[in-house]
Amino acid sequence: MNNLVFGKYIPIDSLMHRLDPRAKLIGLFLMIAAVFIPKSWWAFLVIAVLITIALALAKIGIRMIVQSFKPMLMMMVFLLLINSLTIKTGDPLFNIGNFVIYEDAILNTLFVIVRLLLMISITTLLTATTNPLDLTLGIEWLLKPLEVIHFPSHEVAMMVSIALRFIPTIIEETLRIMNAQRSRGVDFENGKISQKIAAILSLIVPLFSVAFERAYELADAMEARGYVPGAKRTRYHVLKFTIHDYLFIFICTLTLAFSIASRYFL
Repeated sequence: MNNLVFGKYIPIDSLMHRLDPRAKLIGLFLMIAAVFIPKSWWAFLVIAVLITIALALAKIGIRMIVQSFKPMLMMMVFLLLINSLTIKTGDPLFNIGNFVIYEDAILNTLFVIVRLLLMISITTLLTATTNPLDLTLGIEWLLKPLEVIHFPSHEVAMMVSIALRFIPTIIEETLRIMNAQRSRGVDFENGKISQKIAAILSLIVPLFSVAFERAYELADAMEARGYVPGAKRTRYHVLKFTIHDYLFIFICTLTLAFSIASRYFL
């Protein structure tokens, strides 16, 4: 959990940090669409190179991103097991007793894993380079057309932003509670299944209590500052597009176009 960087804002000065949050949100949607379209490894390589360049411009270390993939390892193994049991097409690669693993099972698993890794890198890039206020303003701007049908765009944007920022807070609280429980003799790694369940329960109950306490504190702080849901608000910080924002959106659009073309020509 210490290695999880998703949801954390890294307050440094970089080109990606200076981009308009609306441009980064538009780029996020374009790049995620680009990740799920291609079927060629060359297309994935091009997208991965572009994401790596963006991470370098944001001054985010690759090691931090790689460490954030660790919680997915068990899911990857489970996905490989399911595909190996259900996909029986392609050339047989090897046998485990009477059980045969086919080429398509491995390839399909790798495609899903690569897509997930690229998607996590993109979303981490957004949250690490955009502070909560700007992210809220950007989401609200994207949802503003829905106000025609009386959709509460500002409230939804605020909830999404708060939810994203609560991720690292909950992780820190979880680690603190785990250390406190370990000091009281609770073992989260060894023991029988019943003992592990009891250890997890000793973690979940105080974690929920802390989460509700933090939520009440946040609500009181917002109310003390005069926040009223649905009220018309002025902006101290006005978002403005620059040439860098338009260039960023253009590059993401080109990436999506390349991804679509690669499906038919690569």
